[in-house]
Amino acid sequence: MDVKKVALLIGALVIAVVTAVMAKNMFTGAGTQQAAAAPAVPMGPKVLVARKPLPVGSMIDADSLTYQAWPKELVQGAYYTQGGIDGDPLKMVGMVVRNPVTAGQPITRGTLVGPNDRGFLAAALGPGMRAVTVSVSATSGVAGFVFPGDRVDMMLTQGVEGGGVGPQLKVTETIVRNIRVLATDQRIEQGKDKDGKVIAIPSQTVTLEATPRIAEKIAVATSLGQMSLALRSIADNTAELERAVASGQVKVPAGTAPGQERQMLLAVANQPMDNNTTFVTGGDVSRFQRRTVPAKPIAPTAMASANGAMGGVVAPTGPVVRVSRGNTVTVVPVGAR
Repeated sequence: MDVKKVALLIGALVIAVVTAVMAKNMFTGAGTQQAAAAPAVPMGPKVLVARKPLPVGSMIDADSLTYQAWPKELVQGAYYTQGGIDGDPLKMVGMVVRNPVTAGQPITRGTLVGPNDRGFLAAALGPGMRAVTVSVSATSGVAGFVFPGDRVDMMLTQGVEGGGVGPQLKVTETIVRNIRVLATDQRIEQGKDKDGKVIAIPSQTVTLEATPRIAEKIAVATSLGQMSLALRSIADNTAELERAVASGQVKVPAGTAPGQERQMLLAVANQPMDNNTTFVTGGDVSRFQRRTVPAKPIAPTAMASANGAMGGVVAPTGPVVRVSRGNTVTVVPVGAR
């Protein structure tokens, strides 16, 4: 074998071995390097944050707020901190959100307004809504079992005179459905006994959340007859929403995100409605009551004129007696000369 070829082969092997060893040492050294740990952020006291999005007008419940650890340098004096005098979430139940809060955002002292604070009722109203108050009794107000936050139907009971003789037409009509109760008397929270249990307190007035048009209808209805409340089930909102979707009242644009779609549907389900109302007359309840208004009777002179025109007889001018045979009415003079 040529000596030069052998020398080149041996030199190539040596270079390959040296390169392999250097590469191994390079990668081994890089693998053994450890990243420097970032300095720990000092955590301050836990602050009160929103557990879910809270739009304007939302009423705080037990699942709305929670405590969360917060960086010490970011804690502000306006935050509610755990262990503070006024930082108990249970004491905030029933308060209303004045400014919108996103999930995870700290609650500040200007965000919520309490029942005894000025402007509470205005903050509890939804955009474009009005507050209207009606008088109720123990029977028309569901014996005090209507609480703020419940939804009710409003019924009007009245007597319709008509134009004729006989008893009035008794009728009850549902004029508004799915209307939210804001307050009972001057209370915007449920009454509780010394043990914290909810008790029913009969109310004399009930404040409701209505659209401007429905507020006008309620104002007129209070002058027509007696107003009554019918408490709605919580499950009725789903039925109303399905009815609105089927009738085409709710149209969700294509491509709408699921969260936005849900907010749109909830907004429709929570709206008071004054269409598709129902009514019941006295005749629907008892066979001895009327189903229509009393008809206006025909005057004797008009009836006599009609008989004269039909039979060619001159209408009598003295006392008369009307004789009815089926649908035929005959006017007979009595003592006329």
